[in-house]
Amino acid sequence: MKSCREVTRLLSEAQERPLDLSERASVKLHLMICRGCRNFSSQMDNLRTIARAYVSGKRDAAEGDAEKTDGERDKDAGKSGEERDKGE
Repeated sequence: MKSCREVTRLLSEAQERPLDLSERASVKLHLMICRGCRNFSSQMDNLRTIARAYVSGKRDAAEGDAEKTDGERDKDAGKSGEERDKGE
């Protein structure tokens, strides 16, 4: 299993490129057992949403996403950046 350092690196890379199957599986497995990395993933998602909303001028959308529950953030934590953007 991957370490927290490796998983956070992959989560960061997922913002820029799609992860391959083995990377996605490793990240999902790690996120199931590591709350700290789930929190990191959630924070990355929030920053991405806020930054995109700021650039597009949609401040209300960014504020609404920041109010998601922990369960909603945990559900989104295993998704790649493209999947989160599409709302899958």
